[in-house]
Amino acid sequence: MRAARLTSPATTLTGPDAAGGAAPVVLVAHGSRDPRAAEATRALARAVSAARPGTPVWASWLDHTEPGPTKVLRDLAVAGHRRAVLVPLLLTAAYHHRVDIPAAVAAATQDGPPLTVRVTDVLGPTDDTPDPGLLAGLRRRLGETQPGRFDAVVLAAAGTRDARARRSVGRVADALGGQLGVPCRVAYASAAPPAAGVAVSRLRASGARRVAVSAYFLAPGLFHDAVAEAARAAGAVAVAAPLTDAPELVELVLRRVDDRPDGHSVATAG
Repeated sequence: MRAARLTSPATTLTGPDAAGGAAPVVLVAHGSRDPRAAEATRALARAVSAARPGTPVWASWLDHTEPGPTKVLRDLAVAGHRRAVLVPLLLTAAYHHRVDIPAAVAAATQDGPPLTVRVTDVLGPTDDTPDPGLLAGLRRRLGETQPGRFDAVVLAAAGTRDARARRSVGRVADALGGQLGVPCRVAYASAAPPAAGVAVSRLRASGARRVAVSAYFLAPGLFHDAVAEAARAAGAVAVAAPLTDAPELVELVLRRVDDRPDGHSVATAG
């Protein structure tokens, strides 16, 4: 069988890990109809590749953008790789992490050449303590907005109906507020209250005169746009950009790649 040719904006395939190279890293984003989101994922893949020379890095998406993770993993197996590391570009361990990603890996490893796939933890907190790099990236983006002094912060997230996932967002807000020394409240763009404008208004009503918004998003898109518009209309002094390819996020991705005990593997029968 002829090996499939792989192309990626992040790296060029130089040889299978079976020949001594590093196992490929496959980044899996949620996906969006907004082309800015896909470009942000590609930029992160390029940054991860640059930070880890010799490691092939591929971008993939669960929806809206091609290729999907199943296609990337199958092509890697055909190209001669026998193992890969899949990093979910997700900030909560909700439905996509529990259902969609395992299904994509299972589909990729049902037949064809044998491939062992290790799926890492998501980028958001998996226990009571958010990753320091994640918090540093949020602080970086907030600082880039140059809001000056602010009295309170809203951590605006995409939203989920999963109560455990919402609790993990709350832990990030608590930790971020603690580091900044100001109250930090959670808001959501969908699926759960409060909305960003409501959260900003509540903080202002409680006495916070200058409220900034920290964007708990990996990429720009309609959700971030809606949060920014509503927050500014409610009187927010600044709205941070998404994390995209912040250096701290790149380092967090690589920590997930290297953090073997918390991942799991799925292998083909060959």
